[in-house]
Amino acid sequence: MKNTAALRTWLDDMKLDHPLVIAGPCSAETEEQVLKIAHELKDSDVNYYRAGIWKPRTRPGNFEGVGALGLKWLKKVKEETGMKTCTEVANAAHVKLALENDVDLLWIGARTAVSPFIMQELADALHGTDKIVLVKNPINPDLALWLGGIERLYTADIKNLGAIHRGFSTYEKSKYRNVPEWQIAIEFKNRFPDLPLICDPSHITGNREMIFDVSQTALDLNFDGLMIETHWDPENAWSDAAQQVTPTKLKQIMQDLKIRKQTETDSTYRDSLENLRAQINVVDGQLIDLLGKRMKVADQIGELKKEQNVAVLQSRRWNEILGNMILEGQEKGLSEEFVLRMFKAIHQESINHQESIIKG
Repeated sequence: MKNTAALRTWLDDMKLDHPLVIAGPCSAETEEQVLKIAHELKDSDVNYYRAGIWKPRTRPGNFEGVGALGLKWLKKVKEETGMKTCTEVANAAHVKLALENDVDLLWIGARTAVSPFIMQELADALHGTDKIVLVKNPINPDLALWLGGIERLYTADIKNLGAIHRGFSTYEKSKYRNVPEWQIAIEFKNRFPDLPLICDPSHITGNREMIFDVSQTALDLNFDGLMIETHWDPENAWSDAAQQVTPTKLKQIMQDLKIRKQTETDSTYRDSLENLRAQINVVDGQLIDLLGKRMKVADQIGELKKEQNVAVLQSRRWNEILGNMILEGQEKGLSEEFVLRMFKAIHQESINHQESIIKG
């Protein structure tokens, strides 16, 4: 699959004056709930009404969706409000039922996207469809796996494609439910700038109070739209209650978000931008030079440890360094999360250098 402007056709044809918005409850719970939320979203920026019909839960015993019955409720949403509908599909049977009930947009979830076998099954079931199909990133931070799933659909003659960035699972403590790993989404955009990319701040944050900030970051990074879970009574939702907002709150979020211009032709702005970018290039070069010098010192430490038959990993020393760097980073305006990620990467590279020397 190659990047081409044709990948954006389905989105461009909508001629929107705002980002694409997909909203609705995490789960379709009752017909009354589905229709009530839909009517509250009818006269808003929402382009597609979402509702989970089949819910993949981490552990059995939790609410796993109402199943095919919910598709009838989505048909009523379309009949009564005129809104287009969408839901998640995870196997060929889901696809068949969703297509029979004229669901307009299908998305493939993060747990499904991890399996090339299931992605191929879905590609075969969807072969040649003119429905819009979006693929959420896999739960693990693997760009190749994400793109590979989309390519399987493209090869199956499914041209109305897009992606959803919903963050990545981590075992580390984080303020996010799923760490956004923005650099992966940026790399995705760099490789396929014309393939529509939607942000799912609900699943990234797991917290309704953070949805606005993550949504704004996504728009600042030139994402094409947002998928935000919306419920008329979030506190009592049957699934993911903490990350859903009310229709009123959603409308306020959309009103408050700032949509940035993609380019600016003013010569003063462009001259200033180029000057600042030049400064960044110089600093980046200095960073690489310093990191190279640091690894040379790590090599010397590796030689010393080899001579004395000392283990590479020294946990106490590492914890001292990390604590000091977090404090120094905060003084320089750097977040704890960033400092942790950066120094863990530097530390791992140092270990790799020392192991190579000791084994050599």
